[in-house]
Formats: sequence, C-alpha cells, structure tokens
Amino acid sequence: MGVTQTILLPSGSEVSRASTGFGRMNGLGGARVSGNESVKQFAAAHSGEYLYGANEVTDLPEARATIEKYLKLGAVIIGEQKFKVECDSPESQLLYALAADYQVPILLHFQHEAYNLGFDRFHKMLAKFPKTTFIGHAQTWWANIDRHHVDQKVLYPTGSVTPGGLTDRYLSDYPNIFADMSAGSGLQALTRDEDHARGFLERHQDRILYGSDCADAAGRGNACQGAQTIAAIRRLSGSKSIERKILHDNSKKLFRL
Repeated sequence: MGVTQTILLPSGSEVSRASTGFGRMNGLGGARVSGNESVKQFAAAHSGEYLYGANEVTDLPEARATIEKYLKLGAVIIGEQKFKVECDSPESQLLYALAADYQVPILLHFQHEAYNLGFDRFHKMLAKFPKTTFIGHAQTWWANIDRHHVDQKVLYPTGSVTPGGLTDRYLSDYPNIFADMSAGSGLQALTRDEDHARGFLERHQDRILYGSDCADAAGRGNACQGAQTIAAIRRLSGSKSIERKILHDNSKKLFRL
C-alpha cells in the first residue's frame, strides 16, 4: 500500500457491562482487537514502522489510570474509543481532559445507537475542551457530512451530498477536531458524490487524516478497502499539496513524527 508508518489501536479490557454489549462487543466491536500490552510489544519489536495507542472501556473506574499508564510508556493516541456511552458522559469527559493533559489526540467511533451516543451534542464537548484534539470517524460521523441526513438509523447513506451537515460544520467551526477517512464509511463518503468530495477535501484539507481500519490482507486492488481509499484521495484531491496533507503531512504534524 505504500504505508511506511502505522499506529496500532488497541481494545479495552474484556468485560461484561452495558458499554460492551455485555461482552458481545469486546475487542472493539467484535473486531478481535488485542489489548494495550500487545500493541506496545509489537511496536517495540518493529521500531520505526509502528506506533501505538492506549485504550480502555470508557466507563470502567480504572479507565483513566490504565490509559495514563500507557501514555507514560509512549502511546501517541487514546483510542479508538468504541463503547456504548454518551459522548458527553462524565467518564468520557475524564478521558478528554486526559488527552489534553498529555497532548495526544483521542479517536472516537460515532455510530448511532451503538457507540459514542449523542453526536448532535458533540459540539458542546468541542467547545468545553478546546485544548483537546479530537478525531472522529465511522458511520454516523461520515453520514452527517450531508445537511439533509435526517434518519440517523441509516448508517451508509447513498446519493448526492449537500454541504453543511453536522460533520461539515464541526470541522468548519472548531479547530480541535480532525476527520479520519478510515473504514468503508470513510470510503463511501468520498465515492457517493465525487463532486462534493472534491470540495470537502479542499475545504478541510488541513484536518483530514488517512486511516485504513481494515485487514488489508491484499494490500491493493478492489479486495483492499484501505488501498481503495488511498486511490480515491489521490483522484479527488484538487492538488498534490492537498493529497500530501491528507496522506502524510497532517498526521506527521499531529503526531509529531
């Protein structure tokens, strides 16, 4: 795929509570993702190629302490936070403050009725934590690029996009939020209306990050969603400068690489 550095995102503890679907969604939504220690060890064994994040189930009493332990050991991001909690819950806010304290981003998976609930209220967190760098991604994040997206139960909307949706406005109005292009939801946001995508990439070129968020076993072609996203970014960026920002420069600056 041409990727030279990757950030590994661990899961939280395997626990049975409402925020993990009583265990059904352990491993980050059933993705079989391993925990903090595994990504730390893997990154250490592949120095220069891999960095890692720190994570924990949001509403565990020890979440802040667990994440802080790995931040002190060198984790460069909190997340991805993918648990069934309100995005403005007191427990979430503890982690937002922690991200600011350590000057690392926090990545949130927004998915209606599943993870980080209350996307329409998220602007309050952006305003309350101006020193926290947030990264948004996933279905509800990308569905809401469209001003006319009303039915939040539709996670993969199709058809033309009218600028001015919640996501578009968050990126325009708050300097502390970034967009992660990963997964099928990010790819579909680009390809469902390519004329809109060109304008969106132009408008938010300084705050869009490439991410794959897929197995990428093939590494190229239609079998690899991550490679398709890279190709779409290259095709739809209005200039090589915009392309370079999204695929490299924005992440380099954000993660101080």
